[in-house]
Amino acid sequence: MKIVKLGVLLCTLAGTAVAQSVAADSGKSDNVIKIGILNDRSGAYADLGGEGSVVAARMAAEEFGNAIDGVPVEIISADHQNKPDIGLGIVRRWFDVEKVDVVADISNSGVGFAVTTLANERQRIVLNASASSDFTGKACTRTSFQWVYSSYTNGYGLASALTKQKLDSWFLITVDYSFGHAFSNDMRRAIEKAGGKVAGEVRHPLNTADFSSVLLQAQASNAKVVALANAGADMTTAVKQASEFGITSKQTLVAPTVFLTDIDSIGLAAAQGLQFVTAFYWDRDEASRAWSKKYFARQGRMPTMTQAGIYSAVRHYLYAVRAAKTDDALKVADKMRELPVSDAFAPNGKVRADGQFLHDMYIARVKKPAESKQRWDYYDIVSTIPADEAFRSLSEGGCPLLAQR
Repeated sequence: MKIVKLGVLLCTLAGTAVAQSVAADSGKSDNVIKIGILNDRSGAYADLGGEGSVVAARMAAEEFGNAIDGVPVEIISADHQNKPDIGLGIVRRWFDVEKVDVVADISNSGVGFAVTTLANERQRIVLNASASSDFTGKACTRTSFQWVYSSYTNGYGLASALTKQKLDSWFLITVDYSFGHAFSNDMRRAIEKAGGKVAGEVRHPLNTADFSSVLLQAQASNAKVVALANAGADMTTAVKQASEFGITSKQTLVAPTVFLTDIDSIGLAAAQGLQFVTAFYWDRDEASRAWSKKYFARQGRMPTMTQAGIYSAVRHYLYAVRAAKTDDALKVADKMRELPVSDAFAPNGKVRADGQFLHDMYIARVKKPAESKQRWDYYDIVSTIPADEAFRSLSEGGCPLLAQR
């Protein structure tokens, strides 16, 4: 009996030694490349990211056979509940106990700032789908990347374009945390630079169910544009109630941050004519359609721009790990900035020195019900904003990394 136990022990030790040798030979620590998808899985932003982002990340890993140089790729997930303290606690455990190499998605700027700060201390990668422009500005770090969109691309860009079309008076309805504040600030700057004015602004808590008093103030302002600086369930609730109040027939309704699942929830009757900027649309071209159909086969819905963006970000990270021949965060981060990006999300993308992923953006308008041929056929792409115009210039951001170069 003792001989059998000794044999088992020796086999176990030998297996461990082989695994450690594989990890050492491959340049990968801990014999696993572990990616944590952190987002809202139960609240206002669950549909735009949630489990769909996990599925998208797994699709990216599968393109590499779920391994890099024989080292397995593992994807885990957790719900930050839109609370920075909860998100930070999860990520601290991921880094210190579970040896997670990368945190992806987040989709909440308040959580995002907490996570990128800790990741910078621990030298781990962040693939951030949160919106604040500060992630590639004053809060930029060597190991953090902003992948999908920003308050500049979707707030400043939209406000600038519409103000120049003589829609020059605005009323802002802003969710009261860093995400909404970032959008409000970027829209204000664009409106005023283009010669327009902000007639008023009201801030509301996350997960607001009744926008009636806010919408009445927007109507009374007589502003030409009512802008919803919020997202997820807040945005969809506000759009539905704006339609009921008749705002959409008298004022132009815009929402800088709109996702495909939002329009599916609102319905074309209430959302028709809504204008916004998007990073991705499943029916944009042949490549986006092909990938989206594979995603649909798993999820039963077409992907949002965040979900498609997480696929792209994880895919690029894994390419960088393979090219760098290591999962060392600093070396992989450098390689991510060096390699070009070409995938279903962005056919011509590149990562800038401040961690901003540059790609084309699109001005979209929601179709009328009669124009839609099937479910998920919701957008008209009005125009393309080239990457070099869509994103804030490197010199404007104030990223402290640039002073170190």
